[in-house]
Amino acid sequence: MAIAKRKAPAAASAADELVRYYRDMLLIRRFEEKAGQMYGMGLIGGFCHLYIGQEAVVVGMQAAIRPTDAVITSYRDHGHMLACGMESRGVMAELTGRAGGYSKGKGGSMHMFSREKNFFGGHGIVGAQVPLGTGIAFSYKYRGNDGVCLTYLGDGAVNQGQVYESFNMAALWKLPCIYVIENNKYGMGTAVQRASAGTELFRRGQAYGIPGVAVDGMNVITVREAADKAVAHCRAGKGPYILEMNTYRYRGHSMSDPAKYRTKEEVERMRSQHDPIDQLRKRLLDDKLVDEDDLRQIDREIKDIVSDAADFAQTSPEPDASELTTDVLVEA
Repeated sequence: MAIAKRKAPAAASAADELVRYYRDMLLIRRFEEKAGQMYGMGLIGGFCHLYIGQEAVVVGMQAAIRPTDAVITSYRDHGHMLACGMESRGVMAELTGRAGGYSKGKGGSMHMFSREKNFFGGHGIVGAQVPLGTGIAFSYKYRGNDGVCLTYLGDGAVNQGQVYESFNMAALWKLPCIYVIENNKYGMGTAVQRASAGTELFRRGQAYGIPGVAVDGMNVITVREAADKAVAHCRAGKGPYILEMNTYRYRGHSMSDPAKYRTKEEVERMRSQHDPIDQLRKRLLDDKLVDEDDLRQIDREIKDIVSDAADFAQTSPEPDASELTTDVLVEA
């Protein structure tokens, strides 16, 4: 892929970074679209929660951390896995329940992990990942390094009791945990204003002295800037931080959700006015950092990656029956 020449090295570096954001978001978008198709074909079973529309959140956050930092999230997790650098083949194979998947085909959409990438899972129980992420942050503090843990949760999970127990513990012990609230406006089928007495979710840590800010989660550059500040806060030993990412999912809560609780006009308005990929695409072209041929080449490369992942997922063998009894006990 050819990048337009820039006069200063710094500008070239900035251009490369923006192109990387674009590529990463596009990979998540195309992967999720393919996953939706495969679900409709019966190749993916169980639950499947797509991340389409929210790509800027995880790409911007991931750009601000180190490979040695940790990530943990809930069940809308495919985008987080790809942003962490997990292979498309392994993620798609896990969705189809194949042995080549990250959890050997036994975890499915909501429960796959990569110790190599410090990705500690999607988790199917609403809010359950929050105390786990707090514990990971505790391990960093206990070992005396400056690692941070990104702990993602949704606007539906933010009202769960264990979230506030975690906030209290993290603030009390000044743990390096960034709580990323992905507010996509609907917890399952309920609008946030119908479920939360206070809708400024970034304020939920005030009682514990945890700073928080609201962020335009549809703009990857804005996300990156907010993430940099939160990461610096944690690495400096100042304790936890809350980022409320105001974002939007285009699809239903899961593949079985017809999403009749909102209008088609609302969804179309968000797509046409706030789409994170379209916004960045426009900036890249307007600033002449790339041209249309560059973007078409990226699109072709991404399509090839996703097609390869889908092929691998369908040809990888199913787990052997003996796997039913493995990975369920650790003797310490």
